[in-house]
Amino acid sequence: MDTTLETTLEVLDGDRVKLTVAVDETEFDVAVEAAFKRIAKEVRLPGFRPGKAPRKLLEARIGVAAGRQEALQQALPDYYGRALAENEVDAIDQPEIEITGGTEDGPLTFDAVVPVRPRATVAGHGSLRVEIQAIEASDDDVTEQLDAIRRQHATLVDADRSADDGDQVTIDINGSIDGEAIEGLTTSDYLYEVGAGAVVPEIDENLRGASAGDTLEFDADHPEEEGETLSFRIEVKAVQTRVLPDADDAFAAEATEFETIDELTTDLRDRITTMRRGQAGMMARDRTAQALADLIDMEIPPTLVESEIDGRINDMAMRMSSQGIDFAAYMEAMGRDLTGMRDELREGAEMAARVDLGLRAVADAEGLSGEGEALDEYLGLLAEQTGGDIDGIREALTSSGRMLEVKADIRKQAALAWLFERAEIVDEEGNEVDRALLEPPEPVEVPEMAIPADDDEVGETGGSAPDGDEEE
Repeated sequence: MDTTLETTLEVLDGDRVKLTVAVDETEFDVAVEAAFKRIAKEVRLPGFRPGKAPRKLLEARIGVAAGRQEALQQALPDYYGRALAENEVDAIDQPEIEITGGTEDGPLTFDAVVPVRPRATVAGHGSLRVEIQAIEASDDDVTEQLDAIRRQHATLVDADRSADDGDQVTIDINGSIDGEAIEGLTTSDYLYEVGAGAVVPEIDENLRGASAGDTLEFDADHPEEEGETLSFRIEVKAVQTRVLPDADDAFAAEATEFETIDELTTDLRDRITTMRRGQAGMMARDRTAQALADLIDMEIPPTLVESEIDGRINDMAMRMSSQGIDFAAYMEAMGRDLTGMRDELREGAEMAARVDLGLRAVADAEGLSGEGEALDEYLGLLAEQTGGDIDGIREALTSSGRMLEVKADIRKQAALAWLFERAEIVDEEGNEVDRALLEPPEPVEVPEMAIPADDDEVGETGGSAPDGDEEE
């Protein structure tokens, strides 16, 4: 217990508490003494070198209140932080602080009205129904992946008709603003897939129904520069369609390491199932947390959402830094700004904040503790990682106020485990999922042939790709 601070806690309405803090006069005088030493370096007094003027002389020259005010600015955050830790206050925003005594003499006293994390209520959490993707690959799943491989080996043939989605058109494209051609949007003999959605939707809208020999002219709003208009002129040179090879033994032997189509499809089925098996447990837990979030019927404080966004951006910047990538340079190169990124992250951040409140509510409702063996195990692991001792780590976490966060994380993990154990886990068809399949599988040796995720372009282009379509 911090014997140099006296604190009392009062619970207010609106998810706030009031801390009343009194700092021992002797301790505050240490901060005042340090403040006058800093002031002495800035104040010039005849007969004294900078920083050597005695405190009494400074008090007489500038007043006692000046030193105390300087001490307040420097020491108040520490006193406030210690008061939070002493009372285990879960603050989520900046406090409103009022100095109530000590500006002239005596002990320092202040009041701090602190916004705290709201406590949600939850009902029905013990009977969640959670749906995940079927773990065993279906015939449709195998066919989809097989078709993806076939598309990689497709040939193009001329289509004696107008273009439709999925067709490949050879075009000369000229994009301009006020008559000035735009580099990256001007090229010849470019092979484009109708419906790809590259650059602007108007390109696809005009290519649908177009035939070889057509010339298309149209305008579109600039996708990045508000108020700017892009002008396009497209000459359609050819319309072609993909012809996929037959899914037979000859195709399997030519395109893969397998001799027969049965061997290939069996391998695809095994791969899909293995991949889903590896993801199923995590997916089921994520869906359980989301199902819990749906039960939390309250407005989430904006501060919690913004704090979650801050954390995600900081994590991203740290990961990039560890890879030698400058975050600011990356943002500039990608043409992105923090405001836009924050908007993109907001929906997910709000869901995470709602899950956080839900898990805390479950821990409260079910009496799940962040103490005992779980805490000892966490501290032991931390001691092993850092080379410290458990008691020292416990004291450091407690005095810094971080122990509150540690205990909350342990309680939330326990709450998620409690929910997961009782949730009904089903696949898309409503079939109950075998719990054994939700445990991490034993590692297996997997050959290198990958399941294709996206179509590759067929054929060769006669020019550079317009911006936005280079990796389609």
